[in-house]
Amino acid sequence: MKDYLKITIALFISVTLSNNLFAQASSTASANTTAVIVTPISITKTTDMNFGNVAVSASNAGTVVLAPAGTRTTTGGVTLPGTIGTVAAAAFTVTGTANYTYAITLPTTLTLDDNASHTMTVDNFTSNPTPTGTLDGSGSQTLSVGATLNVGAGQEAGTYESDTDFEVTVVYN
Repeated sequence: MKDYLKITIALFISVTLSNNLFAQASSTASANTTAVIVTPISITKTTDMNFGNVAVSASNAGTVVLAPAGTRTTTGGVTLPGTIGTVAAAAFTVTGTANYTYAITLPTTLTLDDNASHTMTVDNFTSNPTPTGTLDGSGSQTLSVGATLNVGAGQEAGTYESDTDFEVTVVYN
């Protein structure tokens, strides 16, 4: 009887353990995968920056601040003559996916020269919009850029141009 009881207990334990092992059911779930390719963002120049005609004092340096709207103000020994010349903030067309926002990166400084070793610097670049833009319902926006022209006292007369174009970078947020 002892052996019978031992066998019964052993059989009960093995059945109980095997039922517990088989009682664990497996479960599986699945998920769909999607990717959306958006229109690449791009920027195209439509207008070059031009500070127009500037007069300078022989003894005082100054600046010409060209706003993104194309208006000019001066400081120091700089004045704006009645014959203004061509004045224009730089303008760009940004295109991409409709209603997306993007970040704008402007240059820090640029050097202009007259090809006769006279230079001026351009800095404090500003834009409209800033610091981010939003593409309209058709996926487009105009980006205007202004800056500050630093004019030295007695700056030599002439036409000053940058040796290289300045770069404006846009990237989706």
